[in-house]
Amino acid sequence: VLSHIVGDFSGMPTVMKRLALAQFFSWSALFIMWIYTTPVVTQYAFGTTDVTSEIYGRGANWVGRLFAIQNGVAAIGALLVLPWLAKRIGKVRTHMACLLAGSAGFASFLLIRDPNLLILSEIGLGIAWASILAMPYAILASALPQQKLGIYMGLFNVFIVVPQLLVATVMGTVLKAYFPTEPVWTMAFAAIVMALAAVAMIRVDEPRP
Repeated sequence: VLSHIVGDFSGMPTVMKRLALAQFFSWSALFIMWIYTTPVVTQYAFGTTDVTSEIYGRGANWVGRLFAIQNGVAAIGALLVLPWLAKRIGKVRTHMACLLAGSAGFASFLLIRDPNLLILSEIGLGIAWASILAMPYAILASALPQQKLGIYMGLFNVFIVVPQLLVATVMGTVLKAYFPTEPVWTMAFAAIVMALAAVAMIRVDEPRP
């Protein structure tokens, strides 16, 4: 069984290898978001790093609302915006544009200090989130051999797990070493990584109808 898995990895179609790079970068940015949004928002939008304070609790609750807004935007985008846009400019360009919207959302955390204006950041991230959950798989479904579609889809999900492990082990060390009191720079890193995901999509060919 292991030999088959290794063989399938080495024999991945070119489109899958190129799309996997974009997947790796985009999920790295997402894991940074889930880990560091709360300390960033509580420190820069609510003005506290005291996790025992009432203000910190309000900030953490606001992060929960921001994530809910992000999910709402993603749901609307997945149902209405993505299919419409994909028909007009193609799946690859749609995904690229959505990833850039997510990168802009991350970058805005460096500038915005009003908690309410962070909703704008979440709109960009929600657009990216909708596309990350849908577009890579739509591209693969059109490009992979149908007899191995299930196997390759399973292998493709490895590029979700690996970024999680990398972010969990590396990002904290980098933050402590270089920005121990400035977690907002994690959002700058996420913005760069998400932009790299968009750049990686340049090498992905648009699937034929």
